[in-house]
Amino acid sequence: MASRERGTSSTGRPRSEEAHQAILAATLDLLAEVGYSALTVEGVAARAGVGKATIYRRWASKGPLVVEAFGLLPSFEDADTGDLGEDLKRMLRGYILAFNSTALSAVLPSLAGERAHDAELSKVFEPVSLGRRAPLLRAFERARERGEISEDLDLEMAADVVVGPIAVCLFFKGGRLNAKMVGPMVDLALQGIRKEA
Repeated sequence: MASRERGTSSTGRPRSEEAHQAILAATLDLLAEVGYSALTVEGVAARAGVGKATIYRRWASKGPLVVEAFGLLPSFEDADTGDLGEDLKRMLRGYILAFNSTALSAVLPSLAGERAHDAELSKVFEPVSLGRRAPLLRAFERARERGEISEDLDLEMAADVVVGPIAVCLFFKGGRLNAKMVGPMVDLALQGIRKEA
């Protein structure tokens, strides 16, 4: 999760965790409703029932606020069954189920689309995005240690090959993600990856 951009002053009222959580929840709600470009700090403040100053004491701008709120949404959960294919299938099925049942389905496309046009957002989003895919890379690292895949395999590229169909479905086909796609998707990707071994 991105680090919180908070003020350093120790004077004034104590910061309320309740207000903090209300701000993050309001941010996610508005991201899902209006997208990143139309989201404003004023709108978040009104939705959360706080003043703008309360938000700016915690986050320097809307980019860090949005990224912290995004960090609350589900990500890949690690699975370690002793088999690369099964690990990937479990992770991807879980992710797709979470994607379809949370604000992730609306928020992720909005943020992904805005990154190309907003340098600040891209800068603060990048480490969060990389951290969220870490379980995929760990699965490949374990598989390499077990000798399932080549020592020389580019693990970043392999992870991209496995999840690429999700991005195609989401951004180019406009389709709803379906957990049934996971088995064939992983099997086909691993056929090519293992041929490199």
